[in-house]
Amino acid sequence: MNNTIQYSVDPDGIALLTIDLPGTSMNVLTPELKEDLDTLVGQAAADDAIRGIVLTSGKKAFIAGADIKDMVTAYDRGISVKEAAEFSSSLNRTLRRIETCGKPVAAAINGLALGGGLEVCLACHYRVLANDTGAVLGFPEVNIGLLPGAGGTQRTPRLIGFRNAAMMILQCRNQGAEEALKIGLVHELAPAAQVVERARRWILEHGDPEQPWDKKGFKIPQGGLTHPDTAQTFMVGNALLAKNTRHNFPAPIAAQSAMFEGCATSFDAGLNIESQYFGLLLAGPVARNMMRTLFVSKGRADKLARRPEGIEKSSVRKLGILGAGMMGAGIAYVSARAGIEVVLLDTSLENAQRGRSHSESLLKKAIERGQSSIEKAERLLGLITPTTDYSDLDGCDLVIEAVFENMALKADVTARAEAVIPGSCVFASNTSTLPITGLAQVSVRPEQFIGLHFFSPVDKMPLVEIILGAKTSEETIARSMDFIQQIRKTPIVVNDSRGFYTSRVFTTFTSEGIMMLAEGVKPALIENAAKMAGMPVGPLAVSDEVSLELAYKIGRETAIALEQDYPTDASQEVVRKMVEDLDRKGKRFGRGFYDYPESATKHLWPGLSEHFPVSDEQPDFEELKKRLLVIQALESARCFEEGVLTDVEDGDIGSIFGWGFPAYTGGTLSYIDTLGIREFVAECDRMTEAYGKRFKVSQWLRERADARQLFYG
Repeated sequence: MNNTIQYSVDPDGIALLTIDLPGTSMNVLTPELKEDLDTLVGQAAADDAIRGIVLTSGKKAFIAGADIKDMVTAYDRGISVKEAAEFSSSLNRTLRRIETCGKPVAAAINGLALGGGLEVCLACHYRVLANDTGAVLGFPEVNIGLLPGAGGTQRTPRLIGFRNAAMMILQCRNQGAEEALKIGLVHELAPAAQVVERARRWILEHGDPEQPWDKKGFKIPQGGLTHPDTAQTFMVGNALLAKNTRHNFPAPIAAQSAMFEGCATSFDAGLNIESQYFGLLLAGPVARNMMRTLFVSKGRADKLARRPEGIEKSSVRKLGILGAGMMGAGIAYVSARAGIEVVLLDTSLENAQRGRSHSESLLKKAIERGQSSIEKAERLLGLITPTTDYSDLDGCDLVIEAVFENMALKADVTARAEAVIPGSCVFASNTSTLPITGLAQVSVRPEQFIGLHFFSPVDKMPLVEIILGAKTSEETIARSMDFIQQIRKTPIVVNDSRGFYTSRVFTTFTSEGIMMLAEGVKPALIENAAKMAGMPVGPLAVSDEVSLELAYKIGRETAIALEQDYPTDASQEVVRKMVEDLDRKGKRFGRGFYDYPESATKHLWPGLSEHFPVSDEQPDFEELKKRLLVIQALESARCFEEGVLTDVEDGDIGSIFGWGFPAYTGGTLSYIDTLGIREFVAECDRMTEAYGKRFKVSQWLRERADARQLFYG
């Protein structure tokens, strides 16, 4: 009995295989589906009364890809490279049978086809794609640490040439209907209601049961491996991969190798080469880390897995924002984009209107790129009302305070807003460092007070960190999570602490880089070590971008709150000197660790070596990379120990999407597990001896290491 495919034969002898996995909203390429494809294609091929086969879907999409939730456990199950390669080979054998079954097979692609779903389509002799569903075709595998392992690296270049294949496979660039037709990925476009009939018509009128690469004299379009354009594609590709991956991500390198080596031989030998590279990836930790955090964990967070149960779903119709600076303006834009009425309040109408103009500039760029229209832009802007009048907040479902990091200022705007907002309104602070419980003390409704920490630039950064105060109610948590989902962001939930989770750990990265400067490490070496480790920006550059002045003020306020003398360490002394003595406050001021000339690229300030002399002997480059990663992972473990983090997945999602911890690690806590918790503790012990007590491991973490208790169990 076939549970995943509905099988029927029409009077013209066309077998229709309708893929429709039970109990799911999307078709995925499961072992059961593969087995049913094998069986039914074989059945149709053996029946002399059948002229051809049409594959289609009973769901809105064709096939969304392979079953990632099964593959993500492969590494932890101890899968070998040989076993992982056989997983790919088995899929390849099934799809090879489709294209060599002796009957013409057409794909009626009624919706998106990604990854393994697209590979099924490419194994068909003819492809009709719906042009009225917004369907896209693509290979997302490299983004989760894998490569297309069911013939994608072999059929795609043989079908559309190396350059187009490289963009799809290495850059994960999806193709819409028109572009797919233009480059030859599909043969025909039709409305979704007609794709099956068009596929049938091709079989009845043409019905060629042989793929181009199986025909004598086949040549790869746009030039084979010896063609100058192909050589240039691979040379440029090698350079781009080195630049973009820093050799930390094995998947794009393996995918390019599979394409090059596979297309240098026969098609079947190429499939075997692809399977071998796929096996190396699936049996390695990077694919596990990326699949787990970027796909499974993020998917759970987007579906609000941590939302309190039993609370009615809510939505925000009217939102108030206090403060129209970059953060407030950014929140206003993403909220209006979601159809929410926004009141953008500041101390002057000029400031509030300037905040609204931020949305205008973003919309102008979107129109220029063809991603919006004048009509859509006008509708969005019409939802944002600049004001200085607190009474305009009446009727708000949610108010977000986004003023400067000052307790007194935040207390003032909180009191003024609460005087006019409805009793049911949730009040949130966008603070990045100040404890929510302390901010909520001025509130007359602390149970409805919460932290919603957005990241800059808000329109691009996908994460929102939800911070719970001591009295925050479950209803407030649920309503806040509903709002984050409404504006299409990803939430993580943490408990209250100074700096919470993301700011607290991110600060260790910048501080460690500045500490290296104080030790006499060359500034360029510090920046390059961070980027080669996988961080998006070096610690000195990002300190400038965040603002050294802000770091200075936060450091002083923290020291006062904790009754400590400022500066508390060498990195804070560097910041103090930069701000107080040298008047170099960061990028916004045009001068910090870097110079920012108007007509040239930014560059490290030459004066750094005068004020922070470089040592004659420089440290090992790999050691610098490891220091920058270990200090962040250790602080994440402390957050977990202290209960700031209560969920391992939140820790990893927050580290990657919040401040850019390298995705190949899976996040800060996955990094510890991948290195090995005993090995990690040993590294911290060594670094404590070499660099100081900031690397010291707690008894709690040491006991976990002794018991080999990983964060993911």
